[in-house]
Amino acid sequence: MTTEHGDVQELLAAWAVGALPPGEARRVPPHLAECEDCAAEAERLRETVGLLDGPAVNDLPAGSGGREVGGPSEGNGARVEPGRVPALALALRTRPAAPRVAAHAAPYAAAVAGLRSLVREVDGRWATPVVHDWDVQATVAHLIAADEPLAARLGLDARVPPSRPAAGAGREDAWAEDAWAARTADVIAYERGRAPEETVAAWAAQAGALLATPEARDPELATPATTLMGLRLPVADHFAVRAFETWIHTDDIGRALGLAVPPPPDEHLRQLVRLAVRILGTALGPTAPAVLFTVAGPGAGAEWVLGSEGEPVQAELVLDPVDFCLLVGGRYAPDEVPRGTTGDTGAAAGVLARAASLAWL
Repeated sequence: MTTEHGDVQELLAAWAVGALPPGEARRVPPHLAECEDCAAEAERLRETVGLLDGPAVNDLPAGSGGREVGGPSEGNGARVEPGRVPALALALRTRPAAPRVAAHAAPYAAAVAGLRSLVREVDGRWATPVVHDWDVQATVAHLIAADEPLAARLGLDARVPPSRPAAGAGREDAWAEDAWAARTADVIAYERGRAPEETVAAWAAQAGALLATPEARDPELATPATTLMGLRLPVADHFAVRAFETWIHTDDIGRALGLAVPPPPDEHLRQLVRLAVRILGTALGPTAPAVLFTVAGPGAGAEWVLGSEGEPVQAELVLDPVDFCLLVGGRYAPDEVPRGTTGDTGAAAGVLARAASLAWL
């Protein structure tokens, strides 16, 4: 991994101006999807190319999986002026590196990078319907509201002023679905009075501030449990919840725009799956019929017994990790998600229904 990091880092300057041959250019996006430092450097190089009035730059990947949102062509044919690549390489060496986040915050960092990449492809289509009654701008505004509870818990100022009294503000147990819906509506209404680019900037600034907190970089500081949006979890797991929702809404926007958004990298997907299974197990409780639940495929490959531990297994249920996450995220109906089942179909259906009921996205 260290060798790969060093090799790709040496390619970034030439990649930013489209000067790499196709074979080497293909190596860069998958690495940027997994390396926050190199993704940040690539972002800085994009800005540097603009300042130098250079040729168009390649698009960053969607934050996972190695496929690029929007599918830029390999080898864009841009002409590189003499001295241009050395100047960018110097910028790469002299600009400070982005702070590295701990493993628990890495999925959120990747999801944020993915959405930042995707919104560059909107190209004036901000009013495209996405999900619920939200268009692209409103979906990004929703994420501002969704990130607020964790941001407040970590001492960050709100990016959007409240337009009505926030019921129970500051109390860990104050979350309720109606209050959450009201705050989302307030933030969306506020952002509709601004340009879409300002909404994206507000969301990105808040996300960046979250990733710059000590809790994002120090696992020990992220161990205390806190109740946010009805879930009592360690702060580290709340970062994973933010990753989950950011990826789901990035996928929503991608589908609306006709752009393929890849799933999180396997390591990140595994973290999201395990967290979702823990939440699902708690929601089912110890008296539900015992079901052997398997999440099989890239990024998972694990099984759990959900429900009663003192009773024989009544059914076996197998889901793909991405399909399971989409089910928990409310993007599949329980009877529509692809799955394999054996045994008591009612017991398996109960697990699927409970998983779908967890969605608040």
